[in-house]
Amino acid sequence: MKKLLITVLIAGVLTACQQVNTTGSGSVGVNRKQSMSTLLSAQQVDEMSAESYHDALAKAKQANKLNTDSKMVGRVRTIADRLIPQTAVYRPDALKWPWEVNVEQSDQLNAYCMAGGKIMFYSGIITKLALSDDEIAQIMGHEIAHALREHARERMSSEYNKQLAFSGISLGLSILTGKNYDDYLQLANQVTDVAYSLPNSREHESEADTIGLELAARAGYNPQAAVTLWQKMATAGGGTPPEFLSTHPSSQTRIRDLQAKIPAVQPLYDAARKSAPAAKKSNKS
Repeated sequence: MKKLLITVLIAGVLTACQQVNTTGSGSVGVNRKQSMSTLLSAQQVDEMSAESYHDALAKAKQANKLNTDSKMVGRVRTIADRLIPQTAVYRPDALKWPWEVNVEQSDQLNAYCMAGGKIMFYSGIITKLALSDDEIAQIMGHEIAHALREHARERMSSEYNKQLAFSGISLGLSILTGKNYDDYLQLANQVTDVAYSLPNSREHESEADTIGLELAARAGYNPQAAVTLWQKMATAGGGTPPEFLSTHPSSQTRIRDLQAKIPAVQPLYDAARKSAPAAKKSNKS
């Protein structure tokens, strides 16, 4: 009876996830299968993201920090208008998302795109790094890629399934032995973070870099800007933790990987420049 119960618990964990691919592969060939919880739908994540995003907008507006620089907001929204149509290469349904693009006055070197197309740039990343439009496009493409690949849902699914598995194991061991194994499972959780969760997060970042590079190139933004962007980020970042304990690849790793991928998207950039003469010159201000 005890063994049957444990078998049922393990089966419950295994059936709570499914292997999917949320996007097409694009020209850069993103084909990794993703593990998604069957108990957490894309719609649920989109709804949670929209609520969180609108809360952030309300707080920024209340503090008089939302879209206060019309020139900067115009730059960011113009870039978004060129990038968003390119998302159809990876997900045709993304063209119908309720996209929103805003800028918050903040010194943070950050930007994000929540599930469902909710984009926020912090002014600090543009002003402190003196970003060109090409470099802004690389950041925006990267953040949009996270939304296209549903990385937030994937991470939430992974965490949910991990906690479900550990709870089931702890309960099963307690039933079999009559002992409490919580301390051992806490250690196992830490090992899992280093050996699995953190590398997976780095994989998400690398996918976003790759897809973002293609989106920007298709929109007519110079892929070489991905290298100059991360050179600037490396200079601004200062000391960082060892890569194996970080959710992000090191700047050096990113620069190396992006340089290797630029030849694959260069023809897309060249074609975009020829077909859209008005986009040939990016605003460097």
